[in-house]
Amino acid sequence: MAGIKKNSMEAELLRETDLILWDEALMQHRHIFDAVNHSVQDIRDNNRLFGGITVVFGGDYQQILPVIIKGSRGEIVSASLMASTMWREFQLLKLETNMHVGEDEEERDFAKWLIDVGHGRHTDEAGNVVLLPQFGCPQNSVESLIQEIYPGIRHAPLPGDHFFAERAILAPHNAGVDELNRLILAQFPGQAQVFHSADSIVRDEGEREELLYPTEYLNSINASGLPLAELELKVGCPVMVLRNMDPINGICNGSRAIVTRMTNRVLEIRLICGSNAGKTHFIPRMKLVTSDNELPFPLQRIQFPVRLAFAMSINKAQGQSLKFVGLDFCSPVFTHGQFYVAVSHATSVHRIKAIWDPNGRDRVTKNIVYQEVLQ
Repeated sequence: MAGIKKNSMEAELLRETDLILWDEALMQHRHIFDAVNHSVQDIRDNNRLFGGITVVFGGDYQQILPVIIKGSRGEIVSASLMASTMWREFQLLKLETNMHVGEDEEERDFAKWLIDVGHGRHTDEAGNVVLLPQFGCPQNSVESLIQEIYPGIRHAPLPGDHFFAERAILAPHNAGVDELNRLILAQFPGQAQVFHSADSIVRDEGEREELLYPTEYLNSINASGLPLAELELKVGCPVMVLRNMDPINGICNGSRAIVTRMTNRVLEIRLICGSNAGKTHFIPRMKLVTSDNELPFPLQRIQFPVRLAFAMSINKAQGQSLKFVGLDFCSPVFTHGQFYVAVSHATSVHRIKAIWDPNGRDRVTKNIVYQEVLQ
């Protein structure tokens, strides 16, 4: 929006708009809101906040804050919307009723416990919280968690779309997600096919920097937002799209789908979530460039822009609708709101299963809460 020209069609729409709905706003950096505010003021020739347009922001400060790579607590908090100078102009509207939980006493108790842990209650000074007894699997192991969330995954016939649409395993770190996906795909029936990427370094003309980095090293890089260099898939497995390719028809970042056919140049997928569920689309190989600032160079990867979606990261799951949720806390959460987001996905306390550090205390994991953003 910040790049809209004053004489464009989008600018004309903004001049006539009275209301903007901005979902998942609190996970975005405050500079984004400042940029949009100044752009809309310029387009509408109006110095009022957002050019006089009423903007409704959706979000919850108990959830994950803007992601700052290797950022300190102070840096993360100061990147949030509440640190913006426009915050004092906002009117806060609170939703008091949890529409996801049932009416029986056990579900009401779970809803209250969920709100409490989001505010840092039931958490000791070391940031440890005791998981509810209903979360326990028959064994505190990855295999037990897989069987609880994906029962019968080993056997044909393949489950229907709704089976994968309503369940997933969540983990805090991408490394844990990749390992879970690898384990579940190995149990999934069917013939696996591996798609290899073409990796290179984006460089200025005349540079030969790729000679310093062998292809094997480039292939080993697992950067956030990029598909794996060795992408292993099976027909019938769930995947998540990593790029906004056709948002109107549901092919956007975070969309989940089922692989229906595979060739070396194109994947055929069927969407399983949202208003476009059931529609079939084709996904080609694409040039993808990482934005990971930890790398000493921009990496370009030509690969299908998808990842397996048996498991996903807690951050990526924010906004997804799930009925059965598995939680892998063998590696604990590391930032504000992750625990709350993870346990708030399911609609019933009996549809959440979790595992925790096998070397730690019984049913104990981390719950990190920044109290200053909840004031």
